[in-house]
Amino acid sequence: MPLTLTRTEIVLSLAVLALALLAALAPPLAQHPHYHHFADQRAWLGIPCALDVLSNLPFALFGALGLHVLGRVPDLALVRPQRRLAALFFAGLLLTALCSAWYHWRPDDAGLVVDRLGMTVAFAGLLGLGVASHLRARAGMGVALAVLGLGGCSVLIWATTGNLLPWALLQGGGMALLLGLAVLPALPGALAVRWGLLIGIYALAKGLELADHAVFEFSGQLLSGHSLKHGVAAFAAWPVIRALHALGQNANQTTGAARI
Repeated sequence: MPLTLTRTEIVLSLAVLALALLAALAPPLAQHPHYHHFADQRAWLGIPCALDVLSNLPFALFGALGLHVLGRVPDLALVRPQRRLAALFFAGLLLTALCSAWYHWRPDDAGLVVDRLGMTVAFAGLLGLGVASHLRARAGMGVALAVLGLGGCSVLIWATTGNLLPWALLQGGGMALLLGLAVLPALPGALAVRWGLLIGIYALAKGLELADHAVFEFSGQLLSGHSLKHGVAAFAAWPVIRALHALGQNANQTTGAARI
């Protein structure tokens, strides 16, 4: 049976192709030469760059909490593709915690490759979940697979050529996609995630990252922008967890009422 694509899937495919062509044909983008020189390099208990390392703990906490809440959602309350994509997102948060802590222990290009590969997994799950919740489950799975593949390629391209543009386009294009999904209604029975709130949290995290040294000086060298960025970025998982919790509660209440 031939595979037929909906108009939405065709538009998504063309958008991915356009970004891939832009990444291949546009002038290369170099990473900042002092990218690894973070503001807070204080050690604690033998841990170098301690706060930048330990501030990744919220990623692990939200990842574990998300998997726990997901496991409590009844099977019939959430279609399998959305369940798998949510699990991929939360597993990606656990990987992000590990990979980012690894990188910040000794910041260098090799560690940054590991860091970005971990983020790619979480990003794939999140974008796929957004598409599956608002457009079509099959399209969501396709987007997740595309992000996993293209994300890995973009990290490899940066590691071998120094061109950061493919990675920047992946992140920017992904956030643009979520922004577009935020104005669309969720599909019947899908997760009602507050994507606008998630995007706002992500934007705040990026702002803190860019203001790493300024925040460190403003706080009297108490906390750096990058350390705060980790905690804020991890909190972006909360809208997804809250939506799952609400879905599970509604399903359990409906089941309970049916038994009365």
